[in-house]
Amino acid sequence: MPDLADRWPIPALHDVRDALLTAWDRDGYHDLRHLTEVLDRIDELDRAGERFDRVPVVLAAWFHDAVYDALPDAEERSAQWAEHALPEPPAAEVARLVRMTEHHRPFPDDRNACVLSDADLAILAAPEERYREYTLGVRREYASVGDEDFAVGRAAVLRDLLDGPRLFATDAGARLWEGAARANSTAEIGRLEDRA
Repeated sequence: MPDLADRWPIPALHDVRDALLTAWDRDGYHDLRHLTEVLDRIDELDRAGERFDRVPVVLAAWFHDAVYDALPDAEERSAQWAEHALPEPPAAEVARLVRMTEHHRPFPDDRNACVLSDADLAILAAPEERYREYTLGVRREYASVGDEDFAVGRAAVLRDLLDGPRLFATDAGARLWEGAARANSTAEIGRLEDRA
């Protein structure tokens, strides 16, 4: 498997890449493993036949949680980093895609956003052990929040994601991950409600 640095999608700006790798190297769920998994899922959607502009989508994956400190404007700060660090094009498109990850509601005809959103949400369909690691990682990121408040907030986030006909915006994403993601999320909501 290639080194994560080798998955940088352009043959330049290695200083930006290295700064991003440093930013992602942290405890919690939004770490280097998450970046790797999002890149893997983009590749999986590509192999499944989804059509999208690969370079801006992959760059957006690199930037989308580059700033992550559990504050509300983390996506915006990540998007601004992309705007300042990348040339135009693709800076504006990358920043637009990063901003979309705050709500994960891409328009159906926005192929780039649909692929990035699905790759980011695919963790919800993870096997049991990885899903447990994911939830523990998220909890560590919000360690300053009390258990009851965290349970209420986390359940609300999951319900919001489930409140629609599909979690995944691409046909391939829905086919690959929808069933498992809904089952995992619903089960987690049940556990959170027991704690709240």
